[in-house]
Amino acid sequence: MATRITLRIQERISRLTAAEQKLAAVLLENQAMIETHSATELSALAGVSKATTARFFRNLGYTDFEEARTQAREERNRTQPYAYAATQPEGIALGRSIGDHLDLELANLTRTFEEMRPDLLSEAARLIIDAPRVWVMGYGAEAGIARYARTLFSRLRPDVNLLGQDAGAWAEDLAMTGPRDALLLMSLEPRPKFQSALTAYARTTRMNVITLTDHRYFARAQRFSRLVIGCHVANYGLIPSHTTFTSLIRLLAIAFVSEAGESARQRMSVIDEINEEIDLFD
Repeated sequence: MATRITLRIQERISRLTAAEQKLAAVLLENQAMIETHSATELSALAGVSKATTARFFRNLGYTDFEEARTQAREERNRTQPYAYAATQPEGIALGRSIGDHLDLELANLTRTFEEMRPDLLSEAARLIIDAPRVWVMGYGAEAGIARYARTLFSRLRPDVNLLGQDAGAWAEDLAMTGPRDALLLMSLEPRPKFQSALTAYARTTRMNVITLTDHRYFARAQRFSRLVIGCHVANYGLIPSHTTFTSLIRLLAIAFVSEAGESARQRMSVIDEINEEIDLFD
């Protein structure tokens, strides 16, 4: 469950200083730390000064650290938004889940696009246009979104590839990458251990990494990415939300068409003609 301090951090992450983002990353990684650690201990864990920590909580709208800690403890003691008791009447559970689900998905979408820099999508689109090759990667549940992104962008430009779909062929895939290639990386928890090795190799090869991720991983993704696009993915249930990811990929494709112009339209036309020729669809 996303706590109120988590949502406040997600809403303000782009306006925090680099030092404050280090502290944000620590709290997003383990929300319970605000209850179990002092302000001094949090400062040490994040590698920032006590003054930075005090300023961080004021920038989140709290009077001080103690107010934030008190709120977290009170919130922990309240009932969770979703109930999973087997004895709960199905109609009530379903009715609540539909309403809560809709409200939360709308909030995630609204926050994601309201906070986004106006030039960010254009910059990402230019990197994809100028890339000799485009690679798309998602792991676990994000693998399906990666396939969607690959299909979408392959309609707009050539040489769009899925990276790491065959677990035994990582070296072969990476050997085909090169400078200025674009890697569209979709990353949510749980993140595979090999992701750090992959992103390190991408930096060595001078690939342009465009990372779509949640705000708790935002600061860390900045270390290896040319661009990071933060997505609000807060959820009340056990299953993560991917709504903002899929919506953002579509919007990025629209930005690509706007930047690429006639070449993207011509490719879509050719693909439509091929589909008609081979009689693929009804």
